[in-house]
Amino acid sequence: MTPLALVAAEDTIHLDAIVADRRSTLDKCDSIIAALLTTRAPEVSWVAPPELRHVARRAPGIAADPDQMGTPFLRAANVIDVPDPLRYQLRTLMGLVGGRYVLVPAGLVFRRTAGRPDGRSVTAEVSFVLLDSRIGKIGWRTIARGEGDDPWTALTRAVKSLTPGLP
Repeated sequence: MTPLALVAAEDTIHLDAIVADRRSTLDKCDSIIAALLTTRAPEVSWVAPPELRHVARRAPGIAADPDQMGTPFLRAANVIDVPDPLRYQLRTLMGLVGGRYVLVPAGLVFRRTAGRPDGRSVTAEVSFVLLDSRIGKIGWRTIARGEGDDPWTALTRAVKSLTPGLP
């Protein structure tokens, strides 16, 4: 799983502090996503963003920095083939970790929840893309949504929606 590289929020929900502290926000989001997916889908051999960064640092000049790849580009619904250099970068990283398929959280947007006049409820929308790094094709994509009174609860509920039927 690649690190999240894009977080945005509507101005009306006043999450300026979260968006401004980009690095810590991205790290917290990565942590939430990785923790939930490894717990809720333990049959998958997940490689979380910190491990992926470690592998990339051990192969300087060969592997790209996972935080500097153009993964937010994959949010576009019309992208089917992963373009180079992103395709090459993902293929190289997956070769180093011993995998083939990559789950990419391509972007996270916090929005005001529709129909809530108090404005306190937040909706998290996470664009997820699953791709085959060997052939450079996107096989699956979705936008996971979750609501909560704060952004972290909304994000947690959005990620939980990827594994329906579990508590």
